[in-house]
Amino acid sequence: MTEVKTTANAAKTAKTAKKDPKTIDKLAMVITTYKRQNLLATLFESILALEQAPWRVVVVDNEHSDETKSMVEDFAAKVAAQWGKTVADRSGNQSRVVYAPQTENLGGAGGFSAGVKKAYQLGAEWFWVMDDDVAVLPDGIAKLAPWTRRHEVIQGSRFDYDGGPFYWQYDFRIGLGIPNPIAPAAFGRAGFRTMNTLCFEGGLFNRRVVKEIGLPDPRFFIYWDDTIYGYRASKVTVPIVIPDVVLRRTREIGNWDIAGLRQLNSTSDMNRYHIMRNRGYMARYFMVYGDYRPFLFGLGTIATAAKELIRLVMVDREHLRTGVVQIAKGWWDSRKLLHDNAWRPMPCPLPDVLDD
Repeated sequence: MTEVKTTANAAKTAKTAKKDPKTIDKLAMVITTYKRQNLLATLFESILALEQAPWRVVVVDNEHSDETKSMVEDFAAKVAAQWGKTVADRSGNQSRVVYAPQTENLGGAGGFSAGVKKAYQLGAEWFWVMDDDVAVLPDGIAKLAPWTRRHEVIQGSRFDYDGGPFYWQYDFRIGLGIPNPIAPAAFGRAGFRTMNTLCFEGGLFNRRVVKEIGLPDPRFFIYWDDTIYGYRASKVTVPIVIPDVVLRRTREIGNWDIAGLRQLNSTSDMNRYHIMRNRGYMARYFMVYGDYRPFLFGLGTIATAAKELIRLVMVDREHLRTGVVQIAKGWWDSRKLLHDNAWRPMPCPLPDVLDD
């Protein structure tokens, strides 16, 4: 009798979802986590407070830890009790929560690549990606839903960890390979701004885009992976950033406030290395699309290194010596990538085998 009731509730939920303009068809939330269970717990709590239920929540565990697995199981039970089963995926599974442990730490880039691939294979139509250091707002899905009627890549706005607005550099200067630090923050009459980048901290994109440009490139490990995925997406559609706030950041990061308008956040030596190293991957993708301009890109690399040196002095002075070493090492390795004849871009369009 209980099973019949649960099945009926699932059918009712699915039927309601089709009619509700505040839902998103087959929305998969893709979360990448690594050794930050306290932050993940906050994110899980915020998902349970959503006004609309997601179709799937795919949790990519780069640590493959028993603690995270236990947390996901507990979360899945709460989701089932609150929202019941959902429309079955291609394997016939009706559970909303999918645990995807990895055998090694793939970094954010590898985690999102694995997560989007998993959600794609399950049959997701929309992918809402995020790290474990954010929390979604209760009306996040409802705010995003209207934009999905006409757009395929949507970046919602965010609150910073202190509750204030978070400015994100949505305008990517392709020639230089750097974000535009003075892009206008206002949205104007259109109510949105077009962009040529993306942030995996709350970015939303459609299945057709994934099919056309392939999966996020895991070789970035961390940094620039979402930027380049948005750049690639801009070749097949018109991505937009919207004023609607759909999530908030939950991890406090040291920063240098610049005239009350912009912030230069603290970072790690690992990030510093990949910020420089991954410019090699960035340049290779620019070559694929005919956008590589060696002189301009070189200027952008110098500007990036200068920014990291300023960050070291102003925010991370205690890591000055090791930070300079990692900047130099990453720069050197980026040059090797530029001349790697064996390098190939991610498969594009996505191989049909993933549709099986």
